[in-house]
Amino acid sequence: MEGPKAAKKRKITDKTIPNVILQNPDFAQDSQMYQDLLEMDRKLDWTMMRKRSEIQDALARNPSTTRTLRLFLSHTVSGQLWQGGGDITANFETGDGIPAWQFKIEGRLLEPFNQRTRDKTPQRKFSTMIKRMIIELDRDPSLYPDGNIVEWPRAPGHHNPVLDGFTVKRTGDVPTKFRVILYLDHYPEQLKVVGELSNILGIKSESRIGAIQALWNYIKVNNLQDKTDRRMIRADDRLRPLPELVNRFLTQPDPILLHYTINPAIPPPERPQAWDVEIKMEDLSLKNRMAAMVLQTKESTQVLTKMDDEIALLAQSLHNSHLKKTFLESFARDPAKFIQTWLESQSRDLETVLGSGPSEGMTVRQEELKRSEFFRLPWVEEAVAIQEGMRLAAKGMQ
Repeated sequence: MEGPKAAKKRKITDKTIPNVILQNPDFAQDSQMYQDLLEMDRKLDWTMMRKRSEIQDALARNPSTTRTLRLFLSHTVSGQLWQGGGDITANFETGDGIPAWQFKIEGRLLEPFNQRTRDKTPQRKFSTMIKRMIIELDRDPSLYPDGNIVEWPRAPGHHNPVLDGFTVKRTGDVPTKFRVILYLDHYPEQLKVVGELSNILGIKSESRIGAIQALWNYIKVNNLQDKTDRRMIRADDRLRPLPELVNRFLTQPDPILLHYTINPAIPPPERPQAWDVEIKMEDLSLKNRMAAMVLQTKESTQVLTKMDDEIALLAQSLHNSHLKKTFLESFARDPAKFIQTWLESQSRDLETVLGSGPSEGMTVRQEELKRSEFFRLPWVEEAVAIQEGMRLAAKGMQ
């Protein structure tokens, strides 16, 4: 059998102090400072709530940033005449001694200049930053039938793992020119702005949303929105030739073109050639910082709750101290009258409580019932009406 549950203690949340204390000249300065702190606390709570809402809205849009992708192009050779001193025997069964070369392309993101150590995120693999790559070799297909075009389309799945770089191996001992075509995987997806729209907005490439925002800014700056019907746009001379659909002026962006030459007759360079290209991607460090600002830790929440409880308890203690002070001051001015008044008040309260019980008001002092002014008190009429209503209701139930 379960025991009776303990009554839940009511939590004190009121942090205001009595007006009597606020208006007391002895505490005027301290009271004003406390009121200013309460007002500042309310403003700070409102500001933090608004900022948290703005950050959550920004997180829903996934913030992006522009990073620098450094591309490295290099090559190695094997089985060349200059490597064997002019005397190399080729083994066509094992492939040893056959002149060959290897072309390698790698890429990595450069760290931002002002990035903090704790904000660093794991490096992305090179293959995750490109959609498609094509390598074209400029050589005679009749002499080298093993293919002069190498294409890598990105596809999800275990059969296509993420890579830091790509290597192309071919046999040969003649100079070969390469053309590398890279289609970067921007976030958000970047489109090329062409035609009249590019001239009006002054941008060459942008995301679809960014192009629409730029067009809307142009409309607002040039005051082209109708003042009566805000849905109507009054096109100017530059905007009038444009079609209604902005998408007609958005095409796929131009790929990144890189050129490289391999000459197997000479040693390859000690250092690879490097190119820097810009790529738009999701700003994970900023996203993590914003998410950390929105999420309150358990420790900080407990500390703030404890401080609020302590302030509320101190305000309640101050209120109780004021009641005690008023009680003692009244007693000190006229002890006899104060005690008589207090006893009468307590007696009336007790009789009011007991009047609703089994005694039905018979405990009211008889000397007061004999006085006519007793029945003229404001509460008597209401009490009679309630009693009569209860009697009629009980009679009707019978």
